[in-house]
Amino acid sequence: MTEEAKNSEPQTDPAVSVVGPRDGEMIVLGTTRMRVLEDGSNTGHRLAIAESVLAPHTQGPPQHRHGLHDEGFYILSGTVRFTVRDEEYDATAGTLVMVPPGTPHTFANLTDQPAVMLSTFTPDLYLQYFRDLQEVLAGGRPLTPQANIDAMSRYATQPATDLA
Repeated sequence: MTEEAKNSEPQTDPAVSVVGPRDGEMIVLGTTRMRVLEDGSNTGHRLAIAESVLAPHTQGPPQHRHGLHDEGFYILSGTVRFTVRDEEYDATAGTLVMVPPGTPHTFANLTDQPAVMLSTFTPDLYLQYFRDLQEVLAGGRPLTPQANIDAMSRYATQPATDLA
């Protein structure tokens, strides 16, 4: 350690974020419940984290590509079917799926049991997409494919129509 570093004033620690098991913003999208654990406000918008519970037989979004963020999924319980391009993966508890920008993907819970996963968004950009979808539903409007595409487009995401 340099002499300058030894004599410098200690830096103020950044605030630590603690989200308890019953805390966090809840986003409800049909049969899916998403609990926001970190919305990016404590990470300089570098990272957002959410816990999602997918009810049995829940279809996910249309296959899509993100232009500006990585998306990660860590399966806590149950089985989630990921479709990446034209390949399918059944991810069970303890499995991590990382999706880089530009990679077509979707997911679903095809089983008779709920599935729980932890999702990361790096940077936090895409978390607002889920809030937008909830707003559509709360406003009494149907969540049509076009409404979903419109919301995706606001967050550098587009459907992978070449794989539909």
